[in-house]
Amino acid sequence: MAAVFDRPPLWQRLSPMLRGFDGPLAFAVFVLCGLGLLAMYSSGYDHGTRFVDHARNMLLAGFIMFVVAQVPPQRLMSVAVPLYTVGVALLVAVALFGLTKKGARRWLNVGVVIQPSEIMKIAMPLMLAWWFQKREGALRAVDFLVAGLLLAVPVGLIMKQPDLGTAMLVLASGLSVIFFAGLSWKLVLPPVLLGLAGVAALAIFGDDWCADGVRWPLLHDYQQQRICTLLDPTRDPLGKGFHIIQGMIAIGSGGVTGKGFMQGTQTHLEFVPERTTDFIFAAFSEEFGLLGNLVLISAFAVLILRALSIAAQAPTLFTRLLAGAIAVMFFSYAFVNMGMVSGILPVVGVPLPFISYGGTAMVTLGLALGMLMSIARAKRLMPS
Repeated sequence: MAAVFDRPPLWQRLSPMLRGFDGPLAFAVFVLCGLGLLAMYSSGYDHGTRFVDHARNMLLAGFIMFVVAQVPPQRLMSVAVPLYTVGVALLVAVALFGLTKKGARRWLNVGVVIQPSEIMKIAMPLMLAWWFQKREGALRAVDFLVAGLLLAVPVGLIMKQPDLGTAMLVLASGLSVIFFAGLSWKLVLPPVLLGLAGVAALAIFGDDWCADGVRWPLLHDYQQQRICTLLDPTRDPLGKGFHIIQGMIAIGSGGVTGKGFMQGTQTHLEFVPERTTDFIFAAFSEEFGLLGNLVLISAFAVLILRALSIAAQAPTLFTRLLAGAIAVMFFSYAFVNMGMVSGILPVVGVPLPFISYGGTAMVTLGLALGMLMSIARAKRLMPS
């Protein structure tokens, strides 16, 4: 007599995949996605298909996160070197025969047009975490030097494109791995103090350094102008200072409670530039005010603190370093975007995670969240 086996329902077959998912992290992401959809509908409803495309990009990022979360951290570690090697090779290809748009050579046509610098946002922390994992227990000063070289190569290639925003994000994620790996404070404090001294000197002597005809070494002219415009946006209110001035006006006009959903005059009269991408925080602030910003910042804080908590409880050095770098990456995204829109940082092309429109950035965020979920699941599924 043939035996008949009942096929388990779908939810029972999916439950092993969902087991171990981090609830607080998922909740923070859910809140940010909801706020992102609200902001995109208001600022982009008359901007073609931006809202629909943004929702599609979120679904794609969610799918990528779910798939990557199923991959054990050991498998993630095995792709670190190949992904880094491919990323650097593509950056070299961009430097040699990349596509140039608006004076920047950042794209490569490989059948489809891609931006290889986006790969390094994930490949860089993966590679450095792999490097320090291989040298766990036997770290020497030369290992930190090699890590610095591994970081300097892609950052230098990205700066050459030029793409200051992406270079800052890759640099932040790489430096965080090196710091979390045990870099001595004696080596950390001097560059920090030097940077603070540079900021103080710029604030004091900025007028002289930004005078006509003065050129700064190591920076492109447009990068110098961004810093000078930050110091005094009114020096070119209808040109380079326009973005900063309009962003600050929109944020300030929102007040405590905001003007209301879809009621932002600065946004809908098109005074706010790039209102669906880099400057969407200004549009959000105008309509939802200080209270809306507190909700937004609180959601980012929960995401970042939860990522740091996952890093602290991760079972291996590789997973601890990777999760910590992802936390710093999300902090860098949010801090740099909000800072440039608020007029406390130079304007660079950094989107606000889950809020700004952008397919490539959303895929990167999905990959990062998937790796973070993978690390959290690995810890939860380990026998106590």
